[in-house]
Amino acid sequence: MQKQPFTHNVTIVGFGSIGQGVLPLLFRHFDLDPSRVVIITADDRGKDVAEKYGVRFILRPLTPSNYVQALKPHVSRGDFLLNLSVDVSSVALIKYCQNEGALYLDTCIEPWSGEYTDPKRSVAERSNYALRESARALRSSEPRPTAIIAHGANPGIVSHFVKDALLQLAKDIGLGTTTPATQEEWAKLAMALDIKTIHIAERDTQVAEARKKMGEFVNTWSVDGFCSEGNQPSEMGWGTHEKKLPEGARKHRYGSQSAIYLLQPGFLTAVRSWTPISGPQHSWIITHNEAISIADYLTVRDGEKRVRYRPTVHYAYRPCDDAVLSLHELAGRNGTMQDEQRLINEEILPGGADQLGVLLMGHKKNAYWYGSHLTIDAARALVPHNSATSLQVTGSVIGGMVWAIANPDAGVVDADEIDHRVVMDIARPYMGKMMGVYTDWTPLDGRGVLFPEPLHHDDPWQFSNFRVS
Repeated sequence: MQKQPFTHNVTIVGFGSIGQGVLPLLFRHFDLDPSRVVIITADDRGKDVAEKYGVRFILRPLTPSNYVQALKPHVSRGDFLLNLSVDVSSVALIKYCQNEGALYLDTCIEPWSGEYTDPKRSVAERSNYALRESARALRSSEPRPTAIIAHGANPGIVSHFVKDALLQLAKDIGLGTTTPATQEEWAKLAMALDIKTIHIAERDTQVAEARKKMGEFVNTWSVDGFCSEGNQPSEMGWGTHEKKLPEGARKHRYGSQSAIYLLQPGFLTAVRSWTPISGPQHSWIITHNEAISIADYLTVRDGEKRVRYRPTVHYAYRPCDDAVLSLHELAGRNGTMQDEQRLINEEILPGGADQLGVLLMGHKKNAYWYGSHLTIDAARALVPHNSATSLQVTGSVIGGMVWAIANPDAGVVDADEIDHRVVMDIARPYMGKMMGVYTDWTPLDGRGVLFPEPLHHDDPWQFSNFRVS
């Protein structure tokens, strides 16, 4: 593999499972001396990994009062800041990088610690929609240093999966093989295909030998990050085919208005979904940036305001079994984090997998799932310090970095706005088996057989038919 030259510094903020998984890929893909990489993090997790690669490790939690001082010696013009942290404001770090002339990428738009669950803030203010709008408010009509927001696995590479899936559907249905070149062309392709609903449909079957115990939250990726997302309001991009809002749903009155939110947390919002590894499954609608950005990107408008077409988009996540139990316990504790947390990685047993894809529904072929099937065994063979879950993120991070370095003056951009082919060329080798599977499943399958169920309409793709609280 030919390494890409990068003559500036790289600063990684946060060094949990994703930071540790990114580090070996960083040196695999970039001609980069370890002396030009620094890690700034809130705890000593991964210190041994940093030492293994000869990278400077600074234990310093970033706060609103110290982040400028902490970053100043390490991040300046031409450098790259990778924000892989929780509880550190993405908007604050983007502003810093824009002022200093540095490149930026994060895997999730984060607020400062406590803002996800601050009862003084309204439900709408605690939404991912609000976080995305605050980041997009930093856009400028003038060329500015590139800042890619929310570019991990999901959010992130799933936006590129959607484009590949649209192209495959267009070919199979007979709409041609021309790759769209603009946002408007991608949106019109989705409309022509009659895509009504997109689930970011994921199933994690990884397991460790030591199973979850009472009072413990177990997960295959950031426990803090998952609990924060679970405590946010459940959110989804809202389609033009929808006839009525779900119970307890609210619209936003500013910005793109591409999404709605529910007056309940994600850890209490389940949905019927489908993946190849499981078939039908109950999943959680945990809020994610891609639900909003994909719906926004695939919007067709008449003029500036009138929306002609938009699909409904949301995350449909079935985490590993111990995380499922952890979520149920979290719900019983009314969203209060368990006293103990355990991130499983090296102790994951052979045989498990993470199947992450996009389920495009409502078209002539009913439903099409396209995505990654990555086993823990394959992930370990490909890159050290990664699980199946983390490698889908870290491969995407590297792909985003490659695009940013080649396009250094793009300003603040969503994953959907960058060339999916560049990212997929880098990330595809780390996705395990890429699969495309058609299914005749709909959310109405088996409904009302044993018990009567009040269905409001016969369209299986309208959201109120299959939401479960």
